[in-house]
Amino acid sequence: MPTEISPQDGLPRCPWPGDDALYRHYHDNEWGRPVTSDTRLFEKICLEGFQSGLSWITILRKRDRFREVFHGFDIAKVAAMTQADIEHLLLDAGIIRHRGKIAAAINNARRTLEIQQEFGSLAAYIWRFEPQPGHRADDYSWSALSAVAQTDASRALSKDLRKRGFNFVGPTTCYAFMQSMGMVNDHIETCFCRPEVEAARAALQRPVR
Repeated sequence: MPTEISPQDGLPRCPWPGDDALYRHYHDNEWGRPVTSDTRLFEKICLEGFQSGLSWITILRKRDRFREVFHGFDIAKVAAMTQADIEHLLLDAGIIRHRGKIAAAINNARRTLEIQQEFGSLAAYIWRFEPQPGHRADDYSWSALSAVAQTDASRALSKDLRKRGFNFVGPTTCYAFMQSMGMVNDHIETCFCRPEVEAARAALQRPVR
């Protein structure tokens, strides 16, 4: 079983953060831990869109600047951004300068406001797509988990988001979103985070509004 063990603390981890300190901090403290904040969920939808075709560590290293230029991912403020804002952001080397992805973040904020109006919160909408326990495999080895790029649940979420007008929300992107936001626990079975995430998910009160 390929489990990463830090020479600093001796804790067994999933292999994917490697030796990068920022990546390990993200793995240890964020990835897989359930999120019900609309702001954080929206931020992750946007950043997963920017990641498309790139590595997550690239986005993670630019996340602070993304937060600055997108108003802390305040949904209403991002929804109010204009074409002039897009042109300005295309000059900002601190983010991913991709016109389509910048425009998608603004569009997706507007679509998120519609979801909040319909469901009461983005979280209430998103967590409706959490897969049921019986739909999850029992093999949490690295070889098994790393082979899964999308699932029935991520395809359903992707299909519904696209129907609502969201962009850059394909089924693989949606599965990465579900993994990171704690809708599934894909820490490998020997990772020290896995039981912590399981406990957090067991204690979570799923949002309904």
